Amino acid sequence: MYDDFHVTDRWTGEDLHCTWKATVVAISTRHADAVDIGFNVNGRSIWIAMPTVAWVEQKRRTGKVITDALAAQTAGHYLKSAIEQGLDSTRELYTISVEEVLEHLNAVLEEVRETHWLPSLPVI
Repeated sequence: MYDDFHVTDRWTGEDLHCTWKATVVAISTRHADAVDIGFNVNGRSIWIAMPTVAWVEQKRRTGKVITDALAAQTAGHYLKSAIEQGLDSTRELYTISVEEVLEHLNAVLEEVRETHWLPSLPVI
């Protein structure tokens, strides 16, 4: 799904191969209250910073948690749509809001219907 996908850059027409590479709690690396999801995009690193408050809000709204695999799929869904919409694909870090996290999370869940259908993340 969104841990290993291809997308066409809206402006250049270039085929971009995006693969998940890491999930890092940003408190330890950037002193930020976020979870950073890293992707390799044609050899470049792009990180999606998702605020930790999104985990709390998802639990409050639905009673369900955002797993690591679901977070990676959500960030990948955001990255794919950002590139398709023509957002600057040369950025190294995208910071998204709680509402954006939940919007992309819901889109992923709508696609898979059940979280047990999510692909497992590779151990690197």
